[in-house]
Amino acid sequence: MALILGSGSPRRLELLAVLGLTPDDTRPPDIDEDPVKGELPRPYVERMAREKVVAVKAAPGDVVLAADTSVAAGRRILGKPADEAEVRDFLTLLSGRRHRVYTGVAVRVGDKVSVRLVESRVRMKQLSALEIDGYIATGDWRGKAGGYSIQGPAGAFIPWISGSHSAIVGLPLAETAQLLQGAGVPVWGR
Repeated sequence: MALILGSGSPRRLELLAVLGLTPDDTRPPDIDEDPVKGELPRPYVERMAREKVVAVKAAPGDVVLAADTSVAAGRRILGKPADEAEVRDFLTLLSGRRHRVYTGVAVRVGDKVSVRLVESRVRMKQLSALEIDGYIATGDWRGKAGGYSIQGPAGAFIPWISGSHSAIVGLPLAETAQLLQGAGVPVWGR
């Protein structure tokens, strides 16, 4: 039995290592991650986790793990910003407000897929134009849902969270450990 990580995220690799796990292979799935018109954040993230885990090619006995994280401002899904103008819009929208971060984690063995969805709430402090400009200049926003990462420089903008810190980073550890153990992967003893 091989453990396949359906992600190219270095953060997810680091979080798996916290559980004492190193995947046998990483295979980022190639899927369309655009939300369907009118799709709400929660079902979108669950759908993405499921589609990602199903898209990864693996042998019948292999365990495939995939996840998706999205930032939501109300009903609006804030994906990975395409450019500096979009990340500026995202940060302006999130500034001084609470928002939600949804992370879906999925595990597949053969045709059996199990999915868990974790919702965390995050408050971003009121940002000045200087702080937004400075953060954009770091480049840390590239490839990050909502245009920021809590474990990077933007962590200084986050005075409060409710929920799972590891889910906000990209992989909810408690739920991931539970799903992997249910699939026969010995966590901390592999």
